[in-house]
Amino acid sequence: MTAPLVGDTAIAKDYVAEVHSVQFVEVRSHIGGYIERIHVDEGQLVNAGQPLFDVSSADRGLELQRAIAALKVVQAELAAAEVELRNTAALVQQNISSQAELDLTRARVDALRARVEESASARDQAALNLSYSLIKAPYRGKINRIPFKTGSIVQEADVLTTITDNSEMFAYFHLSELDYLQLRDLFRDTTLRRVTLLLSSGETYEHQGRIEVAETEFDRATGNIAIRARFPNPDGVLKHGANANIVVRRPLKDALMVPQRSTFEVQDKLYVMVVRPDSTVEQRSITTSFRLPDLYVVQSGLKPDERIVFEGVQRLRHDDRIVPAPVGRKEVLNKIGNH
Repeated sequence: MTAPLVGDTAIAKDYVAEVHSVQFVEVRSHIGGYIERIHVDEGQLVNAGQPLFDVSSADRGLELQRAIAALKVVQAELAAAEVELRNTAALVQQNISSQAELDLTRARVDALRARVEESASARDQAALNLSYSLIKAPYRGKINRIPFKTGSIVQEADVLTTITDNSEMFAYFHLSELDYLQLRDLFRDTTLRRVTLLLSSGETYEHQGRIEVAETEFDRATGNIAIRARFPNPDGVLKHGANANIVVRRPLKDALMVPQRSTFEVQDKLYVMVVRPDSTVEQRSITTSFRLPDLYVVQSGLKPDERIVFEGVQRLRHDDRIVPAPVGRKEVLNKIGNH
């Protein structure tokens, strides 16, 4: 027989995760045309605002010139009309011109002012359209595949390339409601949020990550909640879209544990044989909260000062009498392989 093990331990659970760049954007063409020039190469690191592509801009340059010229014409017409308005107003005061002529001149000035605003808007739109011809990097990152070549025809909204910032990476994974409740301490205590990433090769990623945020609700279809962890990626090992596993560890303080070999199941319930003071045994149901390698963490049904049968529980029946042979903690740990 032996006593339940009491001590600090930790549970570790792993979850399938998807790795995403902290920033990932599709660079699209705002206009249709042909690619006049490609300023970058695949795999190149670019800075925010750096030119990437020139999409045919000759027509848009002419449109801007026409819009500027049209604006100048209507501005000149407005200036002349405003002079005429002042002159007409003076003539009305001298009773040379009628009030009706003044009203017509004022209406013409108002119409020309509206045309100036319209022409200025057309000029601004033409300038904006011309600016779309030069496509720049939205932030610092690496250029991915470029499916088009110089001279290729592109349509509005075509994806010209993608840019990723892989200096840090997000790993998204999902917890069931039960796991979330069991691990909820991780979301209250920031010191417990460290997580490990297992790569698809089975290797452990050398940099630890940190749980950052959880969604505010469970998915009704799956019953899961999405969690996001952030990992540093100084060597560029992690790539956008990679698959991995997140390992979450939760420390347990003063946990009450029993060896798995000291338990048995009957109709989906877990039992141990508790040794009474008179050396008879009691078949007792226990509730466990976690399963560790070779151990169960007991939630209820057993006290730390009680004794249980260590091995051979399947051969015993309730109220059987035994000859107790004490097994110490060290021997128990050696036999079950825990260190």
